[in-house]
Amino acid sequence: MGAAENRQLVERFWQDLYRRDFDKVGSYFAPDGHYRDVPAPDEGAFGPEQVAARLRLGLGPIREYHHRLKHVVAEGDLVVTEHAEEWRWHTGESVVLPFVSIHEIRGGRIVRWWDYWDMGTLMGAAPAWWIEYVMSGGTTAVPPG
Repeated sequence: MGAAENRQLVERFWQDLYRRDFDKVGSYFAPDGHYRDVPAPDEGAFGPEQVAARLRLGLGPIREYHHRLKHVVAEGDLVVTEHAEEWRWHTGESVVLPFVSIHEIRGGRIVRWWDYWDMGTLMGAAPAWWIEYVMSGGTTAVPPG
């Protein structure tokens, strides 16, 4: 696939992510494809199922989120996206989180998706219950609302 096709794949990927179709987003990944939130202390997720589960864990409890696309650059196997996400939790908190996302594609599958963002921006805005929920791997309760 060339740069234009890779860019189109990433554009479809973003559309599916913001529709919250986490299993579909996972299906874009190679079996050993790697998704990592670079500021996070863990190594991220590997393969379609882990990617979908990680997205569901972090984004599932968020009431709404919106994508603010700024720039997309595609060259060879790489697609770089500068964008921001606006997150709103049902308990009233919100944040606009700027990102640079790197997608590396081989054979029509994502082999690497690394998100670069600022941990302080997210932690300064996120509700304590959400942080606890994510850190527990989804075993703590989400407050009603």
